[in-house]
Amino acid sequence: MERPAVPADVEGVVERDGVALAYKVFERDRPTVLMMPTWSIVPSRFWKAQVPYLARHFRVVTFDGRGTGESGVPVGEAAYRDEEYVADTLAVLDATGTERAVLVSESRGVGWALTVALDEPARVSGVVAIGSATHLQQDAEKRNRRLWNERHDGDEEWMKYNRHRWLEGGYDEFLAYFFAQMFPEPHSTKQIEDGIGWGGQISGERLVDTQDGFLASDGTEFARRLQEVRCPVLVIHGDQDTIRPHAESVAVAELTGGSMITVTGGGHGPSGRDPVMVNHLIKDFVDRLHPASVKRTWVRALNRPKRALYISSPIGLGHAKRDLAIATELRKRHPELRIDWLAQHPVTRVLEDAREQVHPASKWLVSESAHIEFEADEHDLHAFQAIRRMDEILVNNFMVFNDLVTDEHYDLVIGDEAWDIDYFLHENPELKHFAFAWMTDFVGWLPMPSGGAAEAALTADYNAEMIEQRARFRRLRDRSIFVGEPADVVPQSFGPGLPGIREWTSRNFDFAGYVTGFDPAEVEDRDALRDELGYPRDALLCVVTVGGSGVGTSLLRRVLDAAPLARRLVPDLRFVVVAGPRIDPASLPQQAGVDVRGYLPNLYKHLAAADLAVVQGGLTTCMELTASRTPFIYVPLRNHFEQNFHVRQRLDRYAAGRHLPYDEASDPHALAEAIAKEIGREVHYHPVESNGAARAAALLADLL
Repeated sequence: MERPAVPADVEGVVERDGVALAYKVFERDRPTVLMMPTWSIVPSRFWKAQVPYLARHFRVVTFDGRGTGESGVPVGEAAYRDEEYVADTLAVLDATGTERAVLVSESRGVGWALTVALDEPARVSGVVAIGSATHLQQDAEKRNRRLWNERHDGDEEWMKYNRHRWLEGGYDEFLAYFFAQMFPEPHSTKQIEDGIGWGGQISGERLVDTQDGFLASDGTEFARRLQEVRCPVLVIHGDQDTIRPHAESVAVAELTGGSMITVTGGGHGPSGRDPVMVNHLIKDFVDRLHPASVKRTWVRALNRPKRALYISSPIGLGHAKRDLAIATELRKRHPELRIDWLAQHPVTRVLEDAREQVHPASKWLVSESAHIEFEADEHDLHAFQAIRRMDEILVNNFMVFNDLVTDEHYDLVIGDEAWDIDYFLHENPELKHFAFAWMTDFVGWLPMPSGGAAEAALTADYNAEMIEQRARFRRLRDRSIFVGEPADVVPQSFGPGLPGIREWTSRNFDFAGYVTGFDPAEVEDRDALRDELGYPRDALLCVVTVGGSGVGTSLLRRVLDAAPLARRLVPDLRFVVVAGPRIDPASLPQQAGVDVRGYLPNLYKHLAAADLAVVQGGLTTCMELTASRTPFIYVPLRNHFEQNFHVRQRLDRYAAGRHLPYDEASDPHALAEAIAKEIGREVHYHPVESNGAARAAALLADLL
């Protein structure tokens, strides 16, 4: 289950004529924007790509339409006529103390919003009408009534839109058909999947009621009155909409005197498929209705200091370490360069320790680490699906970034696996007005066997979209930097009919070599290192760490279970268990011979001083151990494609580490035996390059 990226300030329920209407308020001392219900086939979560962004600029109210979400589910078509939704809207305005609002509507909500504007003009300052589904197409509506009520034999697609099909076992088939029609744009799998999931929250019987109610409503009077709308109206419609014709929105714009925006190539749901564009249109519309005084400073071009904005992936701490090393090298080449960081916890912890400048806009970012922790189970993180389900967060965080680079000047933006920025710049290339460098240590989404054919199709679709974006808009990235060498790239294909990942990456990336963030020479003297850290020189030391996220608690507990057994096999063995910045050390059990610690800013030194490390399968920690030539056992998260494929490919190339599946590590005796066997093992790792940060900085320096 997905959870909202931004919690509401107020949640409540207002009852009208026996129907409970659940609403949420995101408070802000700015004009109110009310997000209207669209149709009871989806709840107010439909607006998930808009709410976090708009709530940063305005007061936002949402409510679940009757029949869906947390609102009541009345029975009978009379409960779902247009006038009921109109009255519901007014009831929510009253319950939330909203005197006046801009109504943002989509599909059937357009007619309801415009009716509220007609009936209560003093309470509506403007209407945004997306993908209008009103009663203006009277001839088409008569045909729809006939097709809706008649029985049809056959398998033609339009026959799925039929009351008898919905009531007699064809409802799920209809949902798949409808949302595929709603999002005809290529690579819309997540939007379609969301829609089908939401549609399953209301029964076929109740959705029949909603359709009967809509078709029973008299559209003649609505069409006549539409010319009486006096508030400003913004109309948006895709010209490839197969749910409602583009001409319907053209008519709405003409009758209301509204502005008309056509989305060429767009379908019925641009708020979900093109959220950045829709968010900007809504905000600009509301700003024009409620202008605020603005005080800004404009700096002449030659007076602008040289600035870079660095975005470091917040999932773990590995990116922060290498990015700090690269930033240090970049400043050597451009001493006058000012670097701001747009960052989240736990990255901010590392940056603050290094006295780096974290931009104040960072407070508006929604935590990606918290989402990953929410998605994780017992040492199990379906990373690909978790990132897919992070779509709401990625939209919000891109909008924060875009506001920042719109308001302030930056010569260079560096995105280290900043997926939101890379993706939405390719979707909205007109927003790029700076040099942009993309960095990553893996390329290619890969399916896990447990996902079967369905996941293989999804990963191939995501890969295909990325390949198409890069082919069409090569100018979007001024540099694509792979943190590693060509041999570190997996040899698999992107998917059926797609190129090999290694071959494509070699043609489309520059290679910086690996970036450890430290010089391996500084940790070569293990005795001196132990003296510095306070460890006895002759002690046998096993360091256990799970990186900077909170998903490793289960592995820490398994090691703690095995520690007494391991100490029987190796009597002088001492454990140091590092909980990191997002796991409370006090939440872990205490064991004899085990020292549990929290965040260690110089963890790489502790790893280098160890006789053995037990870690997750994260690339940074494993490569730090490889560089310091420390024996280690790595236990990849189950279903984590990067750790199980990309990281393992690289570690195999360096002949580093012992792979231990979590199912084996869950057995305390097996884990204790593995620890006893690996402790102090002589290693023959291939050397890790020590100039990766300088090579990466050299690739970036030219962009300044």
